[in-house]
Amino acid sequence: MDLAVFAGILSTGLFAMSYLPMLVKAARTKDLSSYSLGNLAITNVGNVVYSLYVFSLPFGPIWFLHLFYLVACGLMFAWFLHYGGTWRRFVTRRREALKAPAACPPDLAAVP
Repeated sequence: MDLAVFAGILSTGLFAMSYLPMLVKAARTKDLSSYSLGNLAITNVGNVVYSLYVFSLPFGPIWFLHLFYLVACGLMFAWFLHYGGTWRRFVTRRREALKAPAACPPDLAAVP
Protein backbone atom coordinates (compact mmCIF):
# COMPACT_ATOMS: atom_id res chain seq x y z
CA MET A 1 0.00 0.00 0.00
CA ASP A 2 1.47 3.33 -0.98
CA LEU A 3 1.35 6.49 1.12
CA ALA A 4 -1.44 8.13 -0.92
CA VAL A 5 -3.83 5.18 -0.43
CA PHE A 6 -3.01 5.02 3.28
CA ALA A 7 -3.66 8.76 3.62
CA GLY A 8 -6.97 8.32 1.79
CA ILE A 9 -8.06 5.52 4.12
CA LEU A 10 -7.03 7.45 7.21
CA SER A 11 -8.73 10.69 6.12
CA THR A 12 -11.89 8.80 5.17
CA GLY A 13 -12.09 7.37 8.69
CA LEU A 14 -11.43 10.75 10.29
CA PHE A 15 -14.06 12.54 8.20
CA ALA A 16 -16.62 9.83 8.93
CA MET A 17 -15.86 10.01 12.67
CA SER A 18 -16.31 13.78 12.59
CA TYR A 19 -19.83 13.39 11.15
CA LEU A 20 -20.98 10.65 13.54
CA PRO A 21 -21.68 12.89 16.58
CA MET A 22 -23.94 15.11 14.43
CA LEU A 23 -25.85 12.09 13.12
CA VAL A 24 -26.20 10.50 16.54
CA LYS A 25 -27.42 13.75 18.11
CA ALA A 26 -29.92 14.34 15.29
CA ALA A 27 -31.22 10.78 15.57
CA ARG A 28 -31.42 10.93 19.36
CA THR A 29 -32.99 14.37 19.84
CA LYS A 30 -34.89 14.66 16.56
CA ASP A 31 -34.13 18.39 16.79
CA LEU A 32 -32.94 19.66 13.43
CA SER A 33 -34.14 23.22 13.92
CA SER A 34 -30.60 24.57 13.57
CA TYR A 35 -30.36 23.21 10.02
CA SER A 36 -31.52 24.99 6.89
CA LEU A 37 -33.77 23.28 4.37
CA GLY A 38 -32.03 25.12 1.55
CA ASN A 39 -28.58 24.07 2.71
CA LEU A 40 -29.56 20.44 3.14
CA ALA A 41 -31.28 20.37 -0.27
CA ILE A 42 -28.32 21.97 -2.08
CA THR A 43 -25.89 19.65 -0.30
CA ASN A 44 -27.82 16.60 -1.45
CA VAL A 45 -28.10 17.83 -5.03
CA GLY A 46 -24.38 18.60 -5.03
CA ASN A 47 -23.58 15.14 -3.68
CA VAL A 48 -25.65 13.47 -6.39
CA VAL A 49 -23.95 15.49 -9.13
CA TYR A 50 -20.51 14.89 -7.57
CA SER A 51 -21.28 11.16 -7.63
CA LEU A 52 -20.93 11.24 -11.42
CA TYR A 53 -17.31 12.26 -10.95
CA VAL A 54 -16.43 10.10 -7.94
CA PHE A 55 -17.78 6.87 -9.37
CA SER A 56 -15.89 7.45 -12.62
CA LEU A 57 -12.64 7.24 -10.61
CA PRO A 58 -10.93 3.92 -9.90
CA PHE A 59 -12.29 2.11 -6.86
CA GLY A 60 -10.65 3.42 -3.72
CA PRO A 61 -11.11 5.21 -0.40
CA ILE A 62 -12.85 8.18 -2.04
CA TRP A 63 -15.74 5.89 -2.93
CA PHE A 64 -16.28 5.01 0.74
CA LEU A 65 -16.01 8.61 1.84
CA HIS A 66 -18.46 9.79 -0.79
CA LEU A 67 -20.91 6.98 -0.04
CA PHE A 68 -20.75 7.96 3.61
CA TYR A 69 -21.48 11.60 2.71
CA LEU A 70 -24.36 10.54 0.47
CA VAL A 71 -25.94 8.48 3.24
CA ALA A 72 -25.26 11.04 6.00
CA CYS A 73 -26.59 14.00 4.03
CA GLY A 74 -29.55 11.98 2.78
CA LEU A 75 -30.42 10.97 6.34
CA MET A 76 -30.17 14.55 7.59
CA PHE A 77 -32.43 15.75 4.78
CA ALA A 78 -34.97 12.98 5.38
CA TRP A 79 -34.94 13.58 9.14
CA PHE A 80 -35.32 17.32 8.59
CA LEU A 81 -38.41 16.72 6.46
CA HIS A 82 -39.79 14.07 8.81
CA TYR A 83 -39.12 15.66 12.20
CA GLY A 84 -39.41 19.21 10.99
CA GLY A 85 -36.93 21.97 11.10
CA THR A 86 -37.31 25.67 10.63
CA TRP A 87 -40.50 25.39 8.58
CA ARG A 88 -42.36 23.36 11.20
CA ARG A 89 -41.09 25.67 13.94
CA PHE A 90 -42.31 28.69 11.93
CA VAL A 91 -45.78 27.19 11.44
CA THR A 92 -46.02 26.29 15.14
CA ARG A 93 -45.07 29.80 16.22
CA ARG A 94 -47.62 31.34 13.84
CA ARG A 95 -50.37 29.08 15.19
CA GLU A 96 -49.47 29.97 18.77
CA ALA A 97 -49.42 33.68 17.92
CA LEU A 98 -52.85 33.48 16.34
CA LYS A 99 -54.31 31.64 19.35
CA ALA A 100 -52.89 34.10 21.90
CA PRO A 101 -55.06 37.13 22.71
CA ALA A 102 -53.78 40.35 21.22
CA ALA A 103 -51.77 42.35 23.71
CA CYS A 104 -53.24 45.75 24.36
CA PRO A 105 -50.88 48.65 25.03
CA PRO A 106 -51.07 49.76 28.71
CA ASP A 107 -52.20 53.30 27.93
CA LEU A 108 -55.16 52.07 25.87
CA ALA A 109 -56.23 49.50 28.44
CA ALA A 110 -57.16 52.26 30.93
CA VAL A 111 -59.41 54.11 28.45
CA PRO A 112 -63.13 53.42 29.16
